[in-house]
Amino acid sequence: MKAKEIQELIDFISNSGLAEVKIETDEFKLSIKKNSEAPAAKNVENYYTQAQPNPVQEPEPAPKRNTTESEETSGQQLLEVKSPMIGTFYRSANPDSDFFVNIGDTIQKGQTVCIIEAMKLFNEVESEISGKIVKVLVEDASPVEYDQPLFLIEPQN
Repeated sequence: MKAKEIQELIDFISNSGLAEVKIETDEFKLSIKKNSEAPAAKNVENYYTQAQPNPVQEPEPAPKRNTTESEETSGQQLLEVKSPMIGTFYRSANPDSDFFVNIGDTIQKGQTVCIIEAMKLFNEVESEISGKIVKVLVEDASPVEYDQPLFLIEPQN
């Protein structure tokens, strides 16, 4: 079962009247249980829908951000900001807010650059370096895969 299929199954179960589902095959075991008293991962407004009860599965802590050297562009060395998890990429905290960063913005280490929603939990992705945003590689509210490049950054010297 692929991650996207699991996410769709979780969304379906969240919207159904079921409180608990267990699936077991030769390849994997999956147990999902609604828990209406589970705390939210971050204090960020839900992007498009009302908050749903969170499955009991504990999410892994989100790494701040992964950077690797990218292709050399116009004689400059750029770094990629990569997705630390599978989820949905958001450039702002809610539809009415400004984007965290835009092309041409100078960012500082520790500054939030986006949010990745995974299993109804919102995880802020922070910059590990200071630099200038050169390119945004993903559309707002798009699904992203683990290790998928999100931004290109020109590091500050």
